[in-house]
Amino acid sequence: MPRLFARPAVLCATLLFLTAIPILISGVRLYQIPTGSLPPESLRFAEVPVRMFAHALAGLTFGLLGPLQFTRVLQRRFGRLHRVLGRVFAVAGLFLGVAGLGLMLQFPDAASPLLNGARTLASLALILALALGVRAAMRRDIASHKAWMIRAYAVGMGAATVALVMFPIFLITGQPPTGLLSDLCFVGSWAVNIAVGEWVIRATSGHPMGINTRPVRALP
Repeated sequence: MPRLFARPAVLCATLLFLTAIPILISGVRLYQIPTGSLPPESLRFAEVPVRMFAHALAGLTFGLLGPLQFTRVLQRRFGRLHRVLGRVFAVAGLFLGVAGLGLMLQFPDAASPLLNGARTLASLALILALALGVRAAMRRDIASHKAWMIRAYAVGMGAATVALVMFPIFLITGQPPTGLLSDLCFVGSWAVNIAVGEWVIRATSGHPMGINTRPVRALP
C-alpha cells in the first residue's frame, strides 16, 4: 500500500478526491461572501465577512497545496518551489486555525459544547503541528518536518472525512445527521484522520515517498 501511494499521480489524485467536497465548499464561499448570496443557514457569517472570507480562502489554499507538497517529485526536483509553496501552505494553515477559532468565539451557540470543544482542540493542534513542522525544517530535521506537516494536514482537512460520512447519509435519508449524531461524526472524523496520519508516518518512515531523512538546505 505505501508503494502505491508513493506514486505522485496516485497520491495527488487520492488526496484531492478525499478533500474535494470541503475544497469545493470553500470555493463556493469565496463567491457567496462578497456577492451576498450566502444560504439562509449561513447568513450569520455575513456579520464577519472578512473573517469568514479568510477562513474560506485559507481552507481552499491549504486543501489544494497539501497533495502537491507531499509528492516526492516536487520535493526532489523542484526543491525551491516546494519551499515557497510550503510557506504558503503553512500560512494558509495558520489562518485556517486562527480564523476557525475566531468564528467559533464569535458564534459560540452555533454548535454544541462537544463540537466547539473538538473544534478548539483541532484548531490548536493544527497551529501547533504547523509551528513544530516549520521549526523542524529550519533545523534541517526533515523527518520530523514531514511528520508534523502530515499531522497538520490530517487535522486541517478533518472536514473532508466528515463530508465523506455525511454525504452518503444525506443521499439515503434526504437530510444530514443532526444533534449528537452529527457531533459524533465530526469528532470521529478528526480521530480517523489523526489515526490515518499516524499510520502514514509510520508506514512511510524511510520510504521514498515520505519520511526521507536525506539532508536538504535549511529554510532561509
